[in-house]
Amino acid sequence: MNAQTPPEAKLSATILLLREGVNAPEVLMVKRHYQIDFAAGALVFPGGKAAKGDTDPGWDAYTDGDFGPIQQDARIAAIREAYEESGIVLARHRSARGPGAPLVSAEIADKLAPFRAASDRGEVQFLDLIREHDLALALDGLVHFGHWITPVMMPKRFDTHFYIAPAPDGQIAAHDGRETTDAVWLSATEALEQEKAGKATIIFPTRMNLVKLAHATSMEDANRRFASEPVVTVLPKPSKTESGEPCLLIPEEAGYGQTVELLSNVKV
Repeated sequence: MNAQTPPEAKLSATILLLREGVNAPEVLMVKRHYQIDFAAGALVFPGGKAAKGDTDPGWDAYTDGDFGPIQQDARIAAIREAYEESGIVLARHRSARGPGAPLVSAEIADKLAPFRAASDRGEVQFLDLIREHDLALALDGLVHFGHWITPVMMPKRFDTHFYIAPAPDGQIAAHDGRETTDAVWLSATEALEQEKAGKATIIFPTRMNLVKLAHATSMEDANRRFASEPVVTVLPKPSKTESGEPCLLIPEEAGYGQTVELLSNVKV
């Protein structure tokens, strides 16, 4: 790679697991370990790079929903990352699968919990775990919520699809102790207020998607609202403000209510 060629943006996926709150949906956020080389110490949604096993053609028999290769791979990655980082399993029994069928209970999540670290390290294949327990991933339960690509001048780049999905009843989220050190349920407004007060570190794409989520007043409203909105790809472009300050520009049609972010505010 020469100096003029930006690094390839790697397919990644992030999931906003939602549950009903008092006045607005609450979203699961995990705190990144301080020794992680990306977004150390930040509050993020569970997510990460797609793994080789996420593209295995064997998944076709163990997934619900008909999606193209990129969307299928990204949705599998999102569900796998949610499992590894929080213990939440978005799957159905294959004997009772299909749109609207209930997700597995805490009992199944508990059976899969001991393999979270091994799956994360690639020592156990997520597909093998799902196959062994005769499950099907609920890819159709994810609503495409956002699509962000890391700016070209960054040394590490990600092509990240964001999804929202309801958290399964009865399953309890727990951080993994390796990549994440805490797991909390917050409304989008609460998370943004914590960052404003200096109590939390939130990176730019996460903050913008919290701002977007804050428009939803309930789980039903979130699903209806975001399922009907088009997802516009956001590739922030380096620029300068009228006063000459370095900044990033994002498209107005992406619907985040903000088009300019000072580079000095961008945390990595």
